[in-house]
Amino acid sequence: MDLPPLDILCCPESLQPLRMASLEELKAFGHGPETWLIRADRAVIYPVRDGIPLLVPEAAVRRGA
Repeated sequence: MDLPPLDILCCPESLQPLRMASLEELKAFGHGPETWLIRADRAVIYPVRDGIPLLVPEAAVRRGA
C-alpha cells in the first residue's frame, strides 16, 4: 500500500505524529489486521481506506471507547 510519507502526517486534534499501528496495538483497540495509523501517545488510531488516511476526528477510535 502506498501511503503519504508518514513524517508529514499528524493527528488533526493534538498535532502529534502518526505511525503505522502494529497488530498488537490494534488488538488493544479491539480491531483486526486492517491498516490504521496510531498517534504517538498510543491513545487514538485513524483508519486507512484504499490507501487514504482518514484524518478527521469523526473517524478516530479512542482507546477504551
